[in-house]
Amino acid sequence: MNYILFDGTARNNLLPFTYTRPVADIRIGILTIREKWEHYLGLTTTTLTEEYLEEKYPMVEMAQNIMINASFLPTEKIANQIKKLKQNEAIFKATEIVAFYTLDTQEKVNFDTYKKIKCVDNFVQIKNTYDIFSLNGIALQADFEILTNGKISQEIPETVHCINKKQIFLEKGAKVEVAVLNASNGPIFIGKNAEIMEGCMVRGPFALGDNSTLKMGTKIYGATTIGPHCKIGGEVNNSVFFGYANKAHDGFLGNSVIGQWCNLGADTNNSNLKNNYAEVKLWNYETERFAKTGLQFCGLMFGDHSKCGINTMFNTGTVVGVSANIFGGNFPRNFIPSFSWGGNAGFTIYQMNKVREVATVVMQRRKLEFDKKEQKILEYVFEITTKYRNFK
Repeated sequence: MNYILFDGTARNNLLPFTYTRPVADIRIGILTIREKWEHYLGLTTTTLTEEYLEEKYPMVEMAQNIMINASFLPTEKIANQIKKLKQNEAIFKATEIVAFYTLDTQEKVNFDTYKKIKCVDNFVQIKNTYDIFSLNGIALQADFEILTNGKISQEIPETVHCINKKQIFLEKGAKVEVAVLNASNGPIFIGKNAEIMEGCMVRGPFALGDNSTLKMGTKIYGATTIGPHCKIGGEVNNSVFFGYANKAHDGFLGNSVIGQWCNLGADTNNSNLKNNYAEVKLWNYETERFAKTGLQFCGLMFGDHSKCGINTMFNTGTVVGVSANIFGGNFPRNFIPSFSWGGNAGFTIYQMNKVREVATVVMQRRKLEFDKKEQKILEYVFEITTKYRNFK
């Protein structure tokens, strides 16, 4: 069977992260959503997403296909139910479509003609950006069980103080010395060739991706995920880094999501709690206004390729778009549009020629190319986000 992951109705609520990727390629827990589905299905998947993303994330359609809503995190039960789908059958969770069977000859899908099947399992859906950190502990526990099942951890050095050692797993090449790892509240997973330097204190649930580093003296509170190829320092609480991003120095980050190719300057701090303890509101791209989150703790949503300078301060519930460059004293506004250049004193447009220069250098440092596909995506996002950059 051919499986295709589609963005679904949650896509706009997951901006700015879905400006540059399909919903399926959001990281939550240890794995991306796509990697989770492929594990349970036992097959690779392709993607139905926005047209401007298709060159990088193409869809492969065959005679018979099963379409899966990528905003749902899979379980073994639901994956097995999906595998059994037949023509003109669809699985729903309440009114939300989870998966359906389709033929390449079908130009349109009319669910009124489908047999509607209820989910066999109660599983998690990512509907908003803040769900990525709020539900990270649940996803991390599930991924830990997937990745460690039937495997033996690399030996943990004697210099490391472990609490609940059976819930700590080191992949091949991982390095940990003179650190405290406390897995009493959730598992700790250290990826291949990742390193935890001396003096780090880590409370699970926590995942450190392949080739990532916790610098000396870093303090981690769960549930936190650091994706691959990151350098992290200071204090981090209940946050998710998708990968290829740095917060290499002191400063606090809490209840936040950081995209790829981002850099937080030394002593960058964010607030994750309002002084009056009120419910946090976040910028919503679909309604184009600030919306209630239902959360008391909510920090920073930081889109791909964005950067901030030293001593940057972010207010509670700040949303930063794609490829913004923020610097200067005091708090900038709590919605910073994509391709903004500046800070509290004001913003100008971060022009595409400069964006390309920086992205090329940043990706070269990781031996990756800022190729035509990547350029076209950023250029398109630049155009569709023009309306937000009404700087005066």
